[in-house]
Amino acid sequence: MPSTELLIAFFATTAIFAYIPGPAMLYAAAQTMARGRWSGLTAALGIHLGGYVHVFAAAAGLSVLFHAVPTLYMAVKLVGALYLIWLGVLLFRKRVEGDMALPAIERKSARRAFFESIAVEVLNPKTAIFFMAFLPQFIDASAALPVWLQFVVLGTIVNLMFSSADIVCVFLAGAVIGRLRRSSRAQRLMQRAGGAVLVGLGVHVALQKS
Repeated sequence: MPSTELLIAFFATTAIFAYIPGPAMLYAAAQTMARGRWSGLTAALGIHLGGYVHVFAAAAGLSVLFHAVPTLYMAVKLVGALYLIWLGVLLFRKRVEGDMALPAIERKSARRAFFESIAVEVLNPKTAIFFMAFLPQFIDASAALPVWLQFVVLGTIVNLMFSSADIVCVFLAGAVIGRLRRSSRAQRLMQRAGGAVLVGLGVHVALQKS
């Protein structure tokens, strides 16, 4: 494994990146605002699992393809952006049911949030580029562990730290809306706010040049 000094730098840098608000945190917060804390937590879990696709892709060198073939990068990027916008539009159009039906809605929404979040993370080429650009700085080619295994270990640590930030974001968003859940008007506003975040996030991703 890398030296102690390199590992300290790795953990410090990862923590800084993890707790700077980013797309995953906004997505988890949007799901919490629109569907409740449980949906936000399952969305965070889905993002975490989706992140492992990029961890293993980076370990296998797949992320290099996005650098070598810009057209492929743009295609995946636009697909992910359109998917976010579509999810946001669905939240805008979704009707708010009465309080008696909320538990069933939350369970259904949590399952949906879980699978949607996996797709959102897998379709995010920025995550792939991040892993490919960030992790090599802390890889020691002379270490006992092979390079690909170092990628997997360090990538897993990064994914766990980023997920911890997503969970913190979910609980903060849940604390804000917890007292508003009894009001159907408040539910509708929170749902539309969550939809607006997703649409805005999708537009932002689509318009980014890199």
